Amino acid sequence: MKLGIIAAMEKEVRALAHAGIDQGVVLSGMGKVNAAMAATKLILLEHPQYIINSGVAGSLNSNVKVGNVVIGTQTAYHDVWCGDPDNIATMDGCPRYFQADKHLLSIADNISVNGSTIHKGLIITGDQFYISQQEDARQLSLYPNALACDMESAAIAQVCHHFNIPFLSIRVISDVHTSDNDQKESYTSFWEQAAHTSFECLKQIIDNI
Repeated sequence: MKLGIIAAMEKEVRALAHAGIDQGVVLSGMGKVNAAMAATKLILLEHPQYIINSGVAGSLNSNVKVGNVVIGTQTAYHDVWCGDPDNIATMDGCPRYFQADKHLLSIADNISVNGSTIHKGLIITGDQFYISQQEDARQLSLYPNALACDMESAAIAQVCHHFNIPFLSIRVISDVHTSDNDQKESYTSFWEQAAHTSFECLKQIIDNI
């Protein structure tokens, strides 16, 4: 089994290494373009059987707290529109929702992390990083059931969809949007307190593939 793991930031790569994950990890850089380039290069050069995207995300649901884990059953874009009023937030030629791999999801059903709640649901993606509560409201108007928002998952999912590579996104919640200042503080505190233990869930999935 050959597994590729994509993380956007060096902080995330270090957290993965702390959890014992240092094989097959690719540092993509932040944002959709960087993520898509990294996924394409990984597929063409390394031919992985599975790709997992690991990193942090902001919460869009009051029940999803800092340090919780969100496993993306689906991913979608919140900042894409190709002009069709009936297909807002849909990339032309793609489904609106990219589905996670069923086998990887079944493995994720059996993981647990001490002190952290695991959620399953929709992760949405766009090239934005903690803008405002108004922006969160806009995203939720498109996807009322979204649990978390990041900058890479759907882009990697789109590449995997194109190449028919099984994909899963696992995100640790680093910040919540009670207010703009609180969000920045929770993001900073996350890296000091919760990051290393929270990434252990990915190690459990890898061990059971």
